[in-house]
Amino acid sequence: MSTVTFEFFLIFSGAALFASIALYTRQPLIIAYIALGACIGPYGLSLVTDLDLLSQIGHIGIIFLLFLLGLDMQPQALWATLRNSTVVALFSSTLFLGMGFLVAHLFGFTRLESLVIGAAMMFSSTIIGIKLLPTTVLHHRHIGELMIGLLLLQDLLAIVVLMVLYSAIQGDADSMLPGLARSMLSLPLLVAGALFLVRYVLLPLITRFDRFHEYIFLLAIGWCLGVAEAAGMAGLSEEIGAFIAGITIATSPISQYIAVSLKPLRDFFLILFFFAVGARFDLSVLNQVLIPALVLSALVLALKPVVYRFLLKGVSEQGGLGWDLGFRLGQASEFSLLIAYLAAGGALISEQASLLIQATTIITLLVSSYIVVFNYPTPIALSDQLRRD
Repeated sequence: MSTVTFEFFLIFSGAALFASIALYTRQPLIIAYIALGACIGPYGLSLVTDLDLLSQIGHIGIIFLLFLLGLDMQPQALWATLRNSTVVALFSSTLFLGMGFLVAHLFGFTRLESLVIGAAMMFSSTIIGIKLLPTTVLHHRHIGELMIGLLLLQDLLAIVVLMVLYSAIQGDADSMLPGLARSMLSLPLLVAGALFLVRYVLLPLITRFDRFHEYIFLLAIGWCLGVAEAAGMAGLSEEIGAFIAGITIATSPISQYIAVSLKPLRDFFLILFFFAVGARFDLSVLNQVLIPALVLSALVLALKPVVYRFLLKGVSEQGGLGWDLGFRLGQASEFSLLIAYLAAGGALISEQASLLIQATTIITLLVSSYIVVFNYPTPIALSDQLRRD
């Protein structure tokens, strides 16, 4: 019987091995982690089988990622960014929803399944988008601000989609609108409560004990996870709560020290997340959805950069920035996987429809990573000219 220690040994020693091969062959590291999951997960050698636990642990990496994003954003810049991004986010999400629906419907899926598949295509990956963006200039670069605004608005849309799915599974449509309204009203209350606690509790504690680095580290983790949990209880996503936790202390001089301290912890959990993504996909049944997955993936990879390019040009952004942002967001999202798991688990869609979403997400994550790593500045670029961190 394997223990958690043994499974962690397999994951991280395997990740080191696969990462070494990836670096020697000039491949993005994210691909190594997904490939490792496929190799030693339950559909491979079955050396690691407790994927529910790993998925939950890996999700903490996304929470820390959003927390660090908040630490790099000033509240005034965020508000201006959200105003500029709203039109682009709404129009692009509508177009991608329609694209996914049409492709799925043409391949014989039911209207409900096509609608769920289309909804899964609306979102871009927060992890890929931010992980591959140069972090040291994130809050100085206009593209970083636009990306954060678009991803946060997509996060809010994802909450709406997940709430609709929950209501459909429970068969309680009457409670959907009140629940959604309650969640949206809880957002400003959560922000106000976080600002109050930062001003009168957190910052005084940091000021008094800033010499004790271990204490600051623990305080930052507790604050991040605490606000994330409060957001989840309020009907919002934990990712939004983590971002609020970060941005409320972004004005503190200690924020950059916290950001540097938490990066290794973030990477630890993100490795588990990508491992779980690869491990949960059954390659043996890929042939059932291979053709529609390839068609849908090709459309996502081709149309997202074009759509973002022209929508950003319509709001007076430069064409070069539009292409850059479009390619960085030219994939499906971790929210797409969550939608697939939830809808299939609630019997709203067939296993084939869920596999189509998963296959499209993984294919676009992999190909998009290649495109960005080999053509744009990133912290993990293999070319010295493109490596920025």
